[in-house]
Amino acid sequence: MCRVVELKQSVLARNDECALALRTELAARGTVVVNLLSSPGSGKTELLERELTLARERGVPVAALTADLATEHDAARLARSGVPVKQVLTDGLCHLEAHMLRGHLDGWLPAETRLLFVENVGNLVCPASYDLGETLRVVLGSVTEGEDKPLKYPTAYGLANLVVVTKTDLAAPAAFDEAAFRANVVRVNPGVEVVLTSARDGSGVGTVLDRALAALEGGPVHRPVMARPAPHRHEDGPGHSHDHGDGDGGGHEHGGGPHLHPAVSVR
Repeated sequence: MCRVVELKQSVLARNDECALALRTELAARGTVVVNLLSSPGSGKTELLERELTLARERGVPVAALTADLATEHDAARLARSGVPVKQVLTDGLCHLEAHMLRGHLDGWLPAETRLLFVENVGNLVCPASYDLGETLRVVLGSVTEGEDKPLKYPTAYGLANLVVVTKTDLAAPAAFDEAAFRANVVRVNPGVEVVLTSARDGSGVGTVLDRALAALEGGPVHRPVMARPAPHRHEDGPGHSHDHGDGDGGGHEHGGGPHLHPAVSVR
């Protein structure tokens, strides 16, 4: 068992090295990465479309890469913003890694891009362990998911530079307790900003873009105090094994290993 943990620590260490190199490389060309994490159905894509549209209207050179297990639906939706968009199909892999992101940027990312928004796979477990070279990690949770999500997914929320609450237009029918949610966020990530948004009625739209632009200009970014935990391993049955950090992804093996479909660019 110790050898497995050491192997996964080595995998994460290599990812961190690649992430650092990517962050340094992009910073040299004046580009900042914003990594968006959430559960499926949080409204992440709809809010991101609004943020990208606003960036284009403001004349900010932005691009977006969206990752999903299957379908190109998210890329098609984001492309309505009029900015460069690329879809990555992971075919079952539950997260992006730094080397994967770098590979998909080569030959695609426009040279003038100042902000690159990465919509990670819809999952609050696996993606939390992997640095993608981002400057700003944004974790989103909808009012319909409940107030206890920060406690159930402490690594995802605990490593966030910004927390965004989505679908606030549904807060009343969902009986969302904002005070309880904020208190739970404080328990896992003291000092992180919590932003309330609704892509439907427009409230809070533009805040993520504003925070990203501030980071691009060298402004202060919240630094979480949580350290990423060591990974562990569990077996799912013949031919399937999963390695995770805190329940976070250390990579998934499915029979012959993970598979990636070619990325699809949409303009």
